[in-house]
Amino acid sequence: MNARLEEGLVPADRHTAVREYYGRILKSKNDLRTSACCSAETPPGWLQRLMAAVPEEIRERFYGCGSPIPLALEDRTVLDLGCGTGRDCYLLAQLTGSSGRVIGLDMTGEQLDVARRHVAAFSRRLGLPPDVLEFRQGYIEALDAAGIADASVDAVVSNCVINLSPDKEAVFREIRRVLKPGGELYFSDVFCDRRLPAGVQTDAVLVGECLGGALYTEDFRRLMGKIGFEDVRSVRAAAVTVTDEKLAEKLGNARFVSRTLRAFKLPLEDRCEDYGQVAVYRGTLARSPAVFELDDHHRFERRRPLTVCGNTADMLQKTRYAPHFEVIGDRREHHGLYACGAGSETQAQADGGACCA
Repeated sequence: MNARLEEGLVPADRHTAVREYYGRILKSKNDLRTSACCSAETPPGWLQRLMAAVPEEIRERFYGCGSPIPLALEDRTVLDLGCGTGRDCYLLAQLTGSSGRVIGLDMTGEQLDVARRHVAAFSRRLGLPPDVLEFRQGYIEALDAAGIADASVDAVVSNCVINLSPDKEAVFREIRRVLKPGGELYFSDVFCDRRLPAGVQTDAVLVGECLGGALYTEDFRRLMGKIGFEDVRSVRAAAVTVTDEKLAEKLGNARFVSRTLRAFKLPLEDRCEDYGQVAVYRGTLARSPAVFELDDHHRFERRRPLTVCGNTADMLQKTRYAPHFEVIGDRREHHGLYACGAGSETQAQADGGACCA
């Protein structure tokens, strides 16, 4: 693990502060002092139905800023980083099924104790093998130490946890290492409209509330490009409210947003390029037969052709989503920059070219 200092706070201290906050200070989501780690997002109907099978104790001790639960997970291996008491893992296990596998990783023993004590009863009730759902203790910056091998995971999810890490570059590098080719990172987290001062980044409460470690959006974009995630897609976003006057005073004019994002381990271009390709959703995803939303500006209706950039075409035909799409066209002829996201080439250039957050 990278042992460098980050704004005067060593990683060991950050980990200790986070463990203390989530292991001993927070007893339920009602103890949170901001909306950052408490999702206001309404899950889709199919996900709400799966929620009924999640034990009440786990639902009550859930801290997250979104619903990063992707589709097409049957028979797949999924890794949940910073799983806490395991709410999302219990949802994911219902999607991977008996032949899949869900690994929840967290560094806080108190939370893992809650997650583990419900596994046996949950598995029996749903008719799942006991090894479908597994919880491990470890650090998200060092997945190798937790026994996660290279190219062994189909999807990595995380719910408002990466902001808590003292070494986010290490986290994203580890994610890319463990993902299979074409694998997906699908996560929710808190981002800021500016770089935060050291006093905010080292404040134990603000860190625990998922604000002190929030990445500046542009620094996040640069970091992901450096690592090899050239095109990160924003799926949905919501403003974070801070009603605690003392915390708001410390934060000053900084504004925060929780985003759900997805990225793929693919050799994508750093700009959205136009090759004249068209994608058609077959309507074969069981939980979303009428429409598939890749991101906040790609909504694929069943059997309705939609023009796409080269990156989007690859996301649909070189990943586990491939059986559900027909992509027409190839890259033999190039038509210039694709106006992706806002309907104009000018805006595409202003946004950095790709369809990223």
